[in-house]
Amino acid sequence: MESILKEGSDDGHGSSGLKRVLTVRDLTFFGIAAILGAGSFSSLGEACFKGGPGVVILFIICGIACAFTAFCYSEFASRIPVAGSAYTYAYASFGELFAWIIGWALIMEYSIGNIYVAFSWSDYFTSFLHKINVHIPDYLTCSYQEAKKAFLNYSSQTSAEQLEFVKNQANVELLNAWNNPPRLGSLRIIFDLPALIINFLITVLVYIGIKESKNFSNAMVMLKLAVVALVIIVGAYYIDPANWLPVNDTGSKGFMPNGFGGVMAAVSSVFFAYIGFDAVSVLAEESKNPQRDLPKGMTYSLVICTIIYILLALVLTGVVNYKQFENVGDPLAKIFEVKNVGWMQMLVSVCAVIAMTSVLLVFQMGQPRIWMSMSRDGLLPPVFQKIHKKYKTPSFATIITGMVVGIPILFTDKTFVLDFTSIATLFAFVLVCGGVLLIPQKEKVAGRFNMPYINGQFIFPILIVATLLILIKWVPGYFSDMFTYDFSRDESYIKGKASFMDLATPKLSQIIFWIACFIISIMAFMKKYSLIPLMGVVSCLYLLTGMTKSNWAWFLGWLLLGLIIYIFYGYKKSRLASAG
Repeated sequence: MESILKEGSDDGHGSSGLKRVLTVRDLTFFGIAAILGAGSFSSLGEACFKGGPGVVILFIICGIACAFTAFCYSEFASRIPVAGSAYTYAYASFGELFAWIIGWALIMEYSIGNIYVAFSWSDYFTSFLHKINVHIPDYLTCSYQEAKKAFLNYSSQTSAEQLEFVKNQANVELLNAWNNPPRLGSLRIIFDLPALIINFLITVLVYIGIKESKNFSNAMVMLKLAVVALVIIVGAYYIDPANWLPVNDTGSKGFMPNGFGGVMAAVSSVFFAYIGFDAVSVLAEESKNPQRDLPKGMTYSLVICTIIYILLALVLTGVVNYKQFENVGDPLAKIFEVKNVGWMQMLVSVCAVIAMTSVLLVFQMGQPRIWMSMSRDGLLPPVFQKIHKKYKTPSFATIITGMVVGIPILFTDKTFVLDFTSIATLFAFVLVCGGVLLIPQKEKVAGRFNMPYINGQFIFPILIVATLLILIKWVPGYFSDMFTYDFSRDESYIKGKASFMDLATPKLSQIIFWIACFIISIMAFMKKYSLIPLMGVVSCLYLLTGMTKSNWAWFLGWLLLGLIIYIFYGYKKSRLASAG
């Protein structure tokens, strides 16, 4: 830790050369800028479609998991107030290999996550243009993969299903994009032009400097909070309580129309809404008093955004039926479109464009600083830690980040990016919480964050056993279904919508989760681990049980690629290797 601290000293003239200009208010606003936007203005629609009104339960679960994780981030931030976020914390607690793995995974959170935000920014921007009668061709406002999936989905349906399918304007636009684009030979020219443009502009802004970015972000956050409050107030007027007990495909009413399994299926969308509070820790070397201000910034932004998300989810699912959010990238504008409230639809579209811009800004600032820390440790080439002489920003890393976000926009779609990002972030959170368990306790220092130590030796095992008893008593079949579930009778399996592995993956994940709980309980009893990071580990592990087969396949493939790069470059070039 002492070695790491020397690279980002608190005297304002550390070897990094970054400017210390951020206060606790700035850090809180950066956290809100990152959290409130990606979820509330985009992925919230997908979450409501999968989980129905009951998705608010998942927001609460994710909020609790993030709260425990925020404590762990704060503990690390108070000890190691340098750039790098979870990467630096893993380096200090687990060592070089795990640090590389988590740094590689964070690319999925910051860079690849920004691809999703860029797509959603484009949805709101084109919605705004439509309101002022400016129309960009459909083949320049969506991804190739989205258009192709819509066409294949439409083609496989019956005539009655096709009529229902085209009632959603978003589906019509995707079909138009596939059927009427210019062609280069047999290749359809379909790409999201607004998403590419905003990525380029944000990259330029981040390249110019932290102070300019700070002022721009703070102004956007104030406007964003005002608009979200207006959406909640105006939307509440149009709420129909009957929408909170919708009828599902089997004809049953319920707050969770697709059951708790449907709620958990929305975990990628919901958890993506919380991605961002940890981005605050990346700005440690640009904070005036990081040991005090970073924990406050993370905590304040997390609490504020959790309350807002719950209210927004209730408003959205109360105004319209949850099924209407299928393939909707602009859910807040959607509810006012359905209710024909044109002025609100226009206002939301304009402000969502601003909100999404602030999210892009924060994420685009975070990734270069992680790469800068990895480069210091020799895991990436030295050019990644190059600081611009005039702007005092990691210039080369910023340019590469812009390319990593911009190029995949041409080849991916929102669904893929959303799932890919959430699983990587949860994995990083698990390692951060686990890392706190491995570092020695410190003496309390006045004026700095000090995570309270609660001995989990007995409390944690008791909580696990109590949970098991509650599930056995109140959820009959929960454990037996893990081992004896008849997949051949599952409706989605019969209709060919899900394979055996699609259905088996959540069951296998649950089995692994409970095995992990027992192992962690034994370790907690033997090592007298602190309860807060223990709860952070298990709550994030539980959220991982909601990930699908494809989520795990892509994530493990991504990690394998990272390990190959580490073996052939980082392992040989790192500072540890140089030290012999």
